Amino acid sequence: MTALGFLYPGHSAEDDYPRVEQLLASDIRLDVVHTDIGEDAHRVDALLRMGSADRLATGVEELRRTGAEAVVWACTSGSFVYGWEGAHDQVRSLAQAAGMPASSTSFAFVHAMRELGVRRVAVGATYPDDVADLFAAFLRAAGAEVVAVRGAGVVTAGEVATWEEKELFALAREADHAGAEAVLLPDTALHTASHLPALEEALGKPVLTANQVTVWEGLRLTDRRVHAPALGTLFTREPIVQV
Repeated sequence: MTALGFLYPGHSAEDDYPRVEQLLASDIRLDVVHTDIGEDAHRVDALLRMGSADRLATGVEELRRTGAEAVVWACTSGSFVYGWEGAHDQVRSLAQAAGMPASSTSFAFVHAMRELGVRRVAVGATYPDDVADLFAAFLRAAGAEVVAVRGAGVVTAGEVATWEEKELFALAREADHAGAEAVLLPDTALHTASHLPALEEALGKPVLTANQVTVWEGLRLTDRRVHAPALGTLFTREPIVQV
């Protein structure tokens, strides 16, 4: 049994995690611990407070009791908003507090892109444009070429959590670009776990979503690989050998 821990801000699309656990169909347990979201706002100052070391540390003790072997901060905006170096500091602080390997959803996207060998990406973000642009800047700092960014202008995670298939597919299609090798949907408040193969079929390319890559990142931290076609190309491709 491999136990993975996730610190998840507030309550929105956390039901993606038991769904993913089912789709993995393996000896893997996904434990979600909720952190205090504070002010629910896709605004830089609120996101910085949400991802602060103190807030993350409050969930660590509960996470340890689950027997987790690795922890991922399951929040994209609450990590990339710190910038490339600041997001590294955030993860280092979390690893020290938890006493186990740690990462965040923002780094999960970067590692997933490298796993698939894609560099040119399009971003479909639920966020306002200024926050969406910060995610694009984070990806560029990692060496990605961001060929298109579509911000939907949604202010709260609570509203994103109410989106259904229609809104999800509309965002993905509007974000797509002919020059993109993959489309990224970076919000853990967005329900995507049940739609990954259909999204990829609709766009004709890999689609990486926040909760999907977050779970994959936890597996990566524990050196586990699971073949799960229902979770998209990321869970079916052989790893790219770095030379």
